[in-house]
This record gives sequence, structure tokens and C-alpha cells, in this order.
Amino acid sequence: MQLRYIGLVMAYTLATTAFAQTTSTTAPARRVRKLDPAEVNILGSYYSQDGNHSPVTGGIGTEQLTDVTPTIIVNVPLDTVTHLNISFGMDFYSSASTDNIDYNVSSASSSDLRTHLNIGLSRRNSLSRITRSLFVGGSTEYDYQSLSVGAGWAQESRDGNRELSLTGMIYYDTWTLIYPEELRKGAPWVSTNKRQSYNLSATLSQVINQKMQASLSTDIVYQSGLLSTPFHRVYFQEQAQAQVEQLPNQRLKYPIGLRVNYYLNDYVTSRFFYRFYSDNWGITANTIELETPIKFGPFFSFYPFYRFHTQTAADYFAPYKAHSLSQEFYTSDYDLAGFTSHKAGLGLRYSPLSGIAKFNLPFGKNKTSLKGIELRGASYWRNDGLKAFIISTDLNFTLPASK
Repeated sequence: MQLRYIGLVMAYTLATTAFAQTTSTTAPARRVRKLDPAEVNILGSYYSQDGNHSPVTGGIGTEQLTDVTPTIIVNVPLDTVTHLNISFGMDFYSSASTDNIDYNVSSASSSDLRTHLNIGLSRRNSLSRITRSLFVGGSTEYDYQSLSVGAGWAQESRDGNRELSLTGMIYYDTWTLIYPEELRKGAPWVSTNKRQSYNLSATLSQVINQKMQASLSTDIVYQSGLLSTPFHRVYFQEQAQAQVEQLPNQRLKYPIGLRVNYYLNDYVTSRFFYRFYSDNWGITANTIELETPIKFGPFFSFYPFYRFHTQTAADYFAPYKAHSLSQEFYTSDYDLAGFTSHKAGLGLRYSPLSGIAKFNLPFGKNKTSLKGIELRGASYWRNDGLKAFIISTDLNFTLPASK
């Protein structure tokens, strides 16, 4: 089943560029720029949730789900201006709510595996200060496949204090149509098993002064095709028999966000984020995030964080048995309901300047360095009763380029 869970975004950075001076007895001295080291991030997370508003059973019933997600991100410099980024991961999850697609206990839908692979190639022109990127990716589950392609462009100012970036992505998704057990006979409930999503995003980043940086970002997302979920039930006032969720075959989303980082002193930094979201389904949302990294010495830091989110309900949402048969579109998915949510947690990071440990790999002569370790945990809760917990880790390694 298509996995739906609260995502965790882990960041990774490229190492600082190094220069070397070489001399020759037969030629003038020349400057040779060394390659940045390759970076490898090994990420892992455990997520668990529960609630009592499953859309699989019409807005009532368990939402219990657990998910284990290992991911590897590799960033390899191909030369001094070109980088290759590869991300591969898997989601192992079990879900009591999707198990109710069938009435058999422990059916095939109770657990699933999702795999995903994304590849990006970027190249920077040092003279024009323009970076161009290409992306391709895909993911698969037993009833869902997705392919994505995209391109990016970024222009840095002459003084390096400002950057404008544009990114376009296209997603092609295909479903295997699986209806609730009692609704599998008769005519198809939906007219297509495909979905296309087109995403254009723009970000303007600016260094305001020595202590403050800010960025303004906006997206336009257009989706068409199958936007409902075939195994979501909806119950009506006029009858006991459920029907399959029906939603429009087009959706337009337009969020805008502001991010501000402020350096208070050598020990405390404040990171603020605000996002406004709206779409043509009637949802309007506001999100505020605050993160405050605090340093204990030059290498160890911890950062408490908090996120508040509030949204209005989609025009097509109603609870269990509140819809009328006269309606064209209907859903009892509480992700499309009006709600407020909170997320609070704590992160820890240890990253010594010389690294934590060095060791040799079988396929290389240069030592690999474990540069940093990060641990992050958070609780999430909504006013509709959904509660969740997530814990994640990030191990950051560098693999120096061959001399």
C-alpha cells in the first residue's frame, strides 16, 4: 500500500574545498585543486503511530502503523565542478488499518515493503556562478509504482551572499486498483489507475548580515488522474453499504515559505520557518517551526525543536456516516479534515573537527572517516486523537579522493 507517514528530513553537507600546491623541476609551479571527499550518510528511523480514524474503514477504526526506514545517501565529486548524488532506501512497515481492506486477519495488506532510488547530477560553472542539475528517481510497492524526472538551475550572486534556484519535477504514478473486499464485484469504481504530478519550485536565499540568513520559497503543484485512494471506504446517511472514496481528478497546490536563521552567539543559533498553504480543494494551512541548536564545546550540540500546524477541512470531507448520496465527491480521510497538530522533540549531534574514528575499507587505500553522529527523537499529536513517535539516526562518513 502507498505508505503515508510523517516524514523526517535529514540534511547533509559537502566538505570544504581544499587546494594543494605542487612543483616540478622542469615546469613552473601550478595550483591543482583537489577533489572534495565523497560523503556517505547512513540514515535510519523507526516510526510508530496509532489513532481511531482510519480512512480504510470509513473514518473509524485503528490507524496503527509502524515503519522502519534505512536509507543511504552518497555524494560523489566526479571532478571539481560536478557532483553525483545517489539516494537509496527501503520502508518496512506493518499497518493494522490497511489490513482492514480485507476482513481476514493478517492478510497480505497488513505489511509491505517500499523501495526507492533517486539519482541527481549537478555541475557548477565557476565563471557564471550557475549550477545546473538533473534528477531521476523511482519507487515501488506491490500495488504502487512511481517514476520521477526533473531539472534544476541556480544562480549565485557575485559576492556569494544571494542565490536564486528553480527546480522542476514530474512524477508519473501507477496504481494496482485494490478495492475493499465487499466492493470488488461490478463496474470499476474509478476511471483510471494513473496519476501525474508537476512541481515547480523557486527559492531565493539571502545573507542579510553577519548574523542573519533568510530564504523565501514557493511551489506550484498540479496533479491530475487518480487522486483518491481505491481502498478507502465512505459510509453514507442513507444506506449501510459503503462506497469507494471519490475525489476530483485535478488538484492545484500553492504553498509559500519563509526561513530565517539567526546567529545569537558562539553557543546558540535560532532557526525559524513559516509556511502558508492553500489548494483548490478548500484546504488552507499554516505551519510554524522553531529549532534552537545549543553548543556544548566546539563539537557537541543539542537542538530542541517544535512544529505547530493548523488546517481547514477539504470541501469533500465529512466524518463517518455524515455524507449524502447526492454528493459527487466524498472522503472520510482525516488527513483532509480540519485539525491542529504539534510535533516536539530533541536532536543530539557529535561532530569533532578531526572526526570520531578512521578506518580502512577493503576497496580503498585512504582512510575513511566517521565525521559525525546525530540522533533525533520526536512526538507528534493531533487534536483528532492521532499520536505518533519517531526516532532517527544519521551517521556521516567521508571517503577521501585518491591522491
